[in-house]
Amino acid sequence: MQGNTAYRKKIIRSSYVKLIGISIIVSIICCLISYTLKHLTGQVQEYLFGEIIATENKLLIFLPSVGITAIYFLRKYFFQNRKNKGIKEIYTTLETRKDHLPFFKIPSHCINGFLTVIFGGSTGVEVSTVVATATVGNQAYKHLHSAWAYKTELICAGIIAGVTVLFGSALGGFLFAFEVIARKYNKTLLISGISSMIVAHLFVHFYDSSPLFTFKVQDWRWQSIPFAVILSLIGGIFALYFTKIVIYAKTFFGGINNNFIRVNLGAITVGVFIFFLPALYGDSYHGLGKILECSSYDIVNLAYLIPLVLLIFIKPLAASLTLGAGGDGGVFAPSIVTGAFLGVFFAQFCNHYLGTHLVVINFALFGAAAMLSAAIHAPLTAMFIISSIVPSGYLLLFPLFISSVISKILAKKIYPYNVYTYKEFSSSPNAIN
Repeated sequence: MQGNTAYRKKIIRSSYVKLIGISIIVSIICCLISYTLKHLTGQVQEYLFGEIIATENKLLIFLPSVGITAIYFLRKYFFQNRKNKGIKEIYTTLETRKDHLPFFKIPSHCINGFLTVIFGGSTGVEVSTVVATATVGNQAYKHLHSAWAYKTELICAGIIAGVTVLFGSALGGFLFAFEVIARKYNKTLLISGISSMIVAHLFVHFYDSSPLFTFKVQDWRWQSIPFAVILSLIGGIFALYFTKIVIYAKTFFGGINNNFIRVNLGAITVGVFIFFLPALYGDSYHGLGKILECSSYDIVNLAYLIPLVLLIFIKPLAASLTLGAGGDGGVFAPSIVTGAFLGVFFAQFCNHYLGTHLVVINFALFGAAAMLSAAIHAPLTAMFIISSIVPSGYLLLFPLFISSVISKILAKKIYPYNVYTYKEFSSSPNAIN
């Protein structure tokens, strides 16, 4: 009896060692995919945008159509008319052992995400990265005999690596996989997740340690907490606005049978928005950076207030139109950027009209965390991801936690679904990314 118990423990330990080894391999591959897509997209996007602005900015109106039209023809002729359905595909795969993410999802999402963003489609490559890296994990499960018991574990390992490299936050990637994808904890998930997180953290440390923005945060004061709470409530409401408008746009465009009209109606509308508000171009991180550069907690620039209001309302609309027209992407970048715009506006407004001395960069991060958390229903993920996009962001962990939790509670209380879990719509053939 004791011999059987010892043998069983040995088998279990052996399977755990194999799980760790495969998770490490998956993580390395996904780090490389995420790193390549992130930096290639960023560099080409910046180059194209700079060239268009310097030569003929009216081309901004038509540029999103170029990217989304290219995606349409690639999907029709190269990917055999197989559609990408975003994170909903991961949920479907996890529900049954027999259903898999096919290998073409890796090049399809990477190419489509790249084309969408570089040509101005107002979204980001985050969801493209998530599905591509999840597919790597799924393929490892499918083809390696020793991985046949660990489908969810390897999919999450891939996602953790991808998200970690995107934002430079190993904890953010780890928590995203558990809060949004797996939505459960167990021993094997922790083993694979921690293995992937360590590998991805080392990759970021040695190869990609620069944060998304270089603005240093300032110490927060207890007196700012009530304002952060108010901003969190507003952020939760705007996240609901974003969720609703994405669902409506997907439904509306899904009812248009003419492919030419569907692609160009959405893409050219986005192009018009970009022409008047260039900060909407692509993932909008560049536009946010410029606005933060011109903002300060003690120098209120009222010239930005009206454009900020427009950006707060139009960025979610532009992202929704991009997705509805057939672009590849999701709500990550638009939520972060819109929330940050909201935080900048809120801080500047309070400083000017209420005589406060709110730190603008801090409130930009509070707004970003609030809206991201409410949009994906993942407060811990939002807290750690947002704290990682600037140097010394960990100084704001407590107010970021408050912002993330309050906005998520409000959003979920008003409307229990986010864009990933909206059940009736997610069953349609054009499910949300």
